[in-house]
Amino acid sequence: MLFLVISVDGADASTASTSGSLKIGKGGVPATYAPLIQQAADDCDAGLPSSVLAAQLKQESGFQADPGKSSAGALGIAQFMPGTWKTAGVDGNGDGRKDPLDPEDAIPAQGKMMCKLLRTAKKHPGYNGSPVELALAGYNAGWGRVEQYRGVPPKSFANGETHDYVKIIMSNVASLTGPEGGLATGWTRPVDGPLGTPYHQRGGAWSSGMHTGIDFTVSTGTTVKAAGAGKVVTAGSGGSYGNQIVIKHADNTYSQYGHLSKISVSTGDRLKAGQKIGLSGATGNVSGPHLHFEIRTGPAYGSDIDPTAFLRKRGVKL
Repeated sequence: MLFLVISVDGADASTASTSGSLKIGKGGVPATYAPLIQQAADDCDAGLPSSVLAAQLKQESGFQADPGKSSAGALGIAQFMPGTWKTAGVDGNGDGRKDPLDPEDAIPAQGKMMCKLLRTAKKHPGYNGSPVELALAGYNAGWGRVEQYRGVPPKSFANGETHDYVKIIMSNVASLTGPEGGLATGWTRPVDGPLGTPYHQRGGAWSSGMHTGIDFTVSTGTTVKAAGAGKVVTAGSGGSYGNQIVIKHADNTYSQYGHLSKISVSTGDRLKAGQKIGLSGATGNVSGPHLHFEIRTGPAYGSDIDPTAFLRKRGVKL
């Protein structure tokens, strides 16, 4: 019986990066697909690394939206078989169609299928291979073959196709993983302007007795950008925050932007780092125009962490 554990940059496959970080650009993931891959991984509650999804897409199609029909009849960037697509396909972009040739449909569908396989794999700790490897084998050959061999099928199965598929993907994970703590398209300052009130400054101006974010001292109408790639989970009135936006990122952190004079995105939008999301202002409880910026571990008030340390760790100069 085969025992497959493939070393990935000093760690075995079971401990490969699960942070969701991706290397973008030359030799890495095309920036066009990075937010989709991140979100597909982020939507999985089983701990699916986005770098694994990226390596899988690289192996399946070389990141081509339409690489042509395979000899077996598979289609699109994630190489879905027509029969599998009928049951696993999704309308990822909400345009009313489920199209395996549209990466906005195919990548979310790939993520959902891999997530389901990963959850199943984790129920079989005695099988040969890590849960991620088992999920990849199931994607390639069907979960029935994983059950048959109680692990990743050996080289004797299908001329080694599934065995090699898993091996190649896992060997590419490290090359598609970004710097520690980094995300798909990196991180950037949310606005061009000097820092104002720091994190956790104490005072009676805040209901908690301290400042839960950092302020950027900018005039009304200054462009505000997404600090990192992610999905908008809030876009609208935020009480004392005035007009606010909250973005969920692939590492399950959230960034919040308060006191905006204009909101340019909607809930559900997927964003790239540096993408314009609105304009700074003085809405809500303020003494003057500025951008209030938080990093949170959850979408709501009270889950804040130090945004200065967070951004600096990711190479952002403040």
